[in-house]
Amino acid sequence: MTAKRLMDLAIAVPGLLLAAPLMLCVALCVRLALGPGVLFRQERPGLHGQPFTILKFRTMKDGPGTDAERLTAFGRLLRGTSLDELPELLNVIRGDMSLVGPRPLLMRYLPRYSAKQARRHEVPPGITGWAQVNGRNALTWEERLALDVWYVDNRTLWLDLRILGRTLWAVLSRRGISAPGEATMGEFMGQGDGQEHSPPRAPRLPQD
Repeated sequence: MTAKRLMDLAIAVPGLLLAAPLMLCVALCVRLALGPGVLFRQERPGLHGQPFTILKFRTMKDGPGTDAERLTAFGRLLRGTSLDELPELLNVIRGDMSLVGPRPLLMRYLPRYSAKQARRHEVPPGITGWAQVNGRNALTWEERLALDVWYVDNRTLWLDLRILGRTLWAVLSRRGISAPGEATMGEFMGQGDGQEHSPPRAPRLPQD
């Protein structure tokens, strides 16, 4: 077991126990505000692009419309405080994710990355990451993915601790929660590899 994995467990296990009462409260509020189905489950790419099921609290109502249109006021509050991310502690304990790493995006983005951008999958995805404490969703896709690759090349336990510390400030300041006019960020269509991409026809899926 690596030092990073030990740190993940040392923080995530007691963190989940301490957060359990709050998570129960949030789950009840989600149930009352959005109806049945407290958790949002979606397949995301993990280490080396292998799929896993991410767990989050629901923030959107069901039905037609864009992510921004379906995002409720209560859901916006959950996202603004990052409370919707708490179930991901279970993903960390199961080994699907780490506390710190590039955020897991959508499976359909995998063929759209350049070779350099795809290196973000050389490490496990994280609840928070270098891009999240340096602009989050206010960044362009090119900036965000470049920061993810920088983390892959420069990761250390000390850097992870710095990122965890800065994450608290990022959550409290509520900066970069979403790009203008978006629930989070617009669709990643592929860039930075000198090629044109024709995105597959697929239904629009929520992302973080």
